[in-house]
Amino acid sequence: MLRSCVVLCGVAVWVNTTLAAEPDYPIQPVPFTQVKLQGGFWARRIETNRHVTVRDVFRKCEQTGRIDNFAVAGGLKKPRRFQGIYFNDSDVFKAIEGAAYTLAAHPDPELERYVDSIIDKIAAAQEPDGYLYTARTINDPRYNYPGREGRWSHLGHGHELYNVGHLYEAAVAYWQATGKRKLLQVALKNADLVCRVFGPGPDQRKDVPGHEEIEIGLVKLYRATGDPKYLRQAQFFVDMRGRADLRGKLYGPYCQDHKPVVQQREAVGHAVRAGYLYAAVADLAALTGRQDYRRAIDAIWRDIVTGRMYLTGGVGARRSGEAFGDRYELPNETAYNETCAAIAQALFNHRMFLLHGDARYIDVLERILYNGFLVGVGLDGRHYFYPNPLACDGRTPFNQGVLGRSPWFSCACCPVNIVRFVPSVPGMVYAVRDDVLYVNLYDSGRAEIQLGGGKLRVEQKTRYPWDGRIELRLQPEQAAEFELRLRLPGWARGEVLPGDLYRFDPPGPSGYQVTVNGRPVEPPLEKGYLVLRRRWSPGDRVVLKLQMPVRRVWAHPEVRADRGRVAFQRGPIVYCLEAVDHQGRVSDLVVDPRVELRPEPRPEWFDGVVVLRGPGSRVVDDDQGRRRLEPVQLTAVPYYAWAHRRVGEMAVWIPTRADLVPRRPAPTLASRSRPSASHTWTSDTVTAINDQQEPKHSGDHSIVRHTWWPHRGTREWVQLEFPHPAKVQQVKLYWFDDTGRGQCRVPASWRLLYRRQGRWLPVENLTPYTVHKDRYNTVRFKPVVTDALRVEVQLQKNFSGGVLEWQVE
Repeated sequence: MLRSCVVLCGVAVWVNTTLAAEPDYPIQPVPFTQVKLQGGFWARRIETNRHVTVRDVFRKCEQTGRIDNFAVAGGLKKPRRFQGIYFNDSDVFKAIEGAAYTLAAHPDPELERYVDSIIDKIAAAQEPDGYLYTARTINDPRYNYPGREGRWSHLGHGHELYNVGHLYEAAVAYWQATGKRKLLQVALKNADLVCRVFGPGPDQRKDVPGHEEIEIGLVKLYRATGDPKYLRQAQFFVDMRGRADLRGKLYGPYCQDHKPVVQQREAVGHAVRAGYLYAAVADLAALTGRQDYRRAIDAIWRDIVTGRMYLTGGVGARRSGEAFGDRYELPNETAYNETCAAIAQALFNHRMFLLHGDARYIDVLERILYNGFLVGVGLDGRHYFYPNPLACDGRTPFNQGVLGRSPWFSCACCPVNIVRFVPSVPGMVYAVRDDVLYVNLYDSGRAEIQLGGGKLRVEQKTRYPWDGRIELRLQPEQAAEFELRLRLPGWARGEVLPGDLYRFDPPGPSGYQVTVNGRPVEPPLEKGYLVLRRRWSPGDRVVLKLQMPVRRVWAHPEVRADRGRVAFQRGPIVYCLEAVDHQGRVSDLVVDPRVELRPEPRPEWFDGVVVLRGPGSRVVDDDQGRRRLEPVQLTAVPYYAWAHRRVGEMAVWIPTRADLVPRRPAPTLASRSRPSASHTWTSDTVTAINDQQEPKHSGDHSIVRHTWWPHRGTREWVQLEFPHPAKVQQVKLYWFDDTGRGQCRVPASWRLLYRRQGRWLPVENLTPYTVHKDRYNTVRFKPVVTDALRVEVQLQKNFSGGVLEWQVE
């Protein structure tokens, strides 16, 4: 049986070419195993991923019990409770998928033996009928829910189907990389169970996964086996979304389950779930030819890039729900922009290119790659960002409780997603259609390509993204006519993103030149590609020279967070200011709206980058409240490289007026205190309680917050430890309550305690403990001298709660 490797839409896919499906994407990517990047930008990242990240994520999966969960479920180790979060199985599957891509490009017997040992544990954990979900097989009571104790009982927020989607992807990848079928047999056995349980038949369940992913995995099983039942099953899950008439219930916009997919026209809900769904629908549009699928994702794509995408290519404005916001809702400091969401958008945009053949989808993909995705992993390959805001105050530990990149997370979906995505980048460089070769991404290396019935070797030399000169040397087996399409990047055409969400200043294209064998040519521009059709001979040389001026970027006026602010871009790279280069602060810097920054190579920084330098000003407030501007020299660094030195304030969007720089509140006893809590949800931070950010109302999601989620109905606490003993007599608490949006409410009751000689004692309150929404709750008490205060709360039954701000007097 002939097996072939194809990188389809951003992540490698292995297909059985003897059973290739028709119809399919009209454009096919050149497999990543046929593209060798060498000496350029992405080669370093791929090598770091191979030598560091792959082993790092496996080691962390071992240390956190993720791999042992399979051994316990399979009876290979003595019983114990399930370790971690209920979707931890998927982390192991994604790590195996990343290892498979690494093995395909660089055989490694030691790594292969190690992965085989993990596969043995996975196979042991599978139940006789094919079911595989260690959280339930171990029978941990934490993952049984009242009234929903059986299989498939919590599909809206459980991850049974999500997990196995990643299993399917890993299994197909590992089978192709090694020829070993053990994991593939596990995947097929599980998929056959899913196909029996879910479907349109009278005895089958009519339901969908709350977190999409299995749809992508089922398509890959279909491509690997040629069995149409897997394609039908993927289509069933997509078509069942939003069908309350057939299911009797919906999981709502958070799960993209508010209306039928073919009727959806806007991106809503959890940004990762959404991106995986849209990628799967693109697969189905290609494989079934259904135009209603295509119309839906075309509209959703336009909605994202014209109103919901950050300048970095990130998506997911809201920390609450890790979700898309409204159109033009693009806050900077509280932006979520999960790394997984960037990967999901990369998958979606690559698929859209394969459907349509338009460079604008690769333009978006490139923006994601160099900015919104790459920021998620440190240059060392073992430190990670989960959310990726466009501004940082230098104090709030926004990264799942950490300020700066973290070596791991309790919810570790991003590191393991990175490990499978990085080695797939070479498969996005080239694509073919009949006798047309698309050159989509620019990086040094070589490729062996099957084109129009003949073989072609392509060698690419460039210092992109720092330099705009790209040289291609073409080596067909013999002289042949074919069409070469060179992407003229959107930034070179004068387009930040398709639509008017952002604009360059000054407007217009930046200029380019094309030569063939040293002679200038003027090829036509079609769908963002410079089209060169001719008879090519071995050794022909094509050079594309792209001018790379520094461009100012302005946002649409409806983007409130960016009004009066400017950003900077050079080539595909978005830049930011860091505190480490500006005397410890950037939040008080302003620039002239006509400022011109100049590029300066810094080969010693971050593996070699180009920084931007130019004049700016610092806003200084004197004791009388008067303001003045002091000149400063600005240094802007690539956004992806921030937080590699000393973590502090950071900003992508820089004010152009002094009135946009907030006056710094005077330090208070509360703001100088050290906060702590009985529990803090990983997406929140306890430092929010004394950061001096004033809430607009109790449901204010524009500022960071502390919550005790997912604890519900429990007794919890937060406390402030003073820098020194102080006499206090009043506190003000602003409760977090997201009624109508989430599951946090004001507490049922609370009380205040102070610390004396290591003991916590209740204060003698003079006014009652109130639980009002949308205002401070003030309690006066008999003065005490103490070094710490604690607020003890009783959460409402079935609800969690939180604190936005705490003042002490």
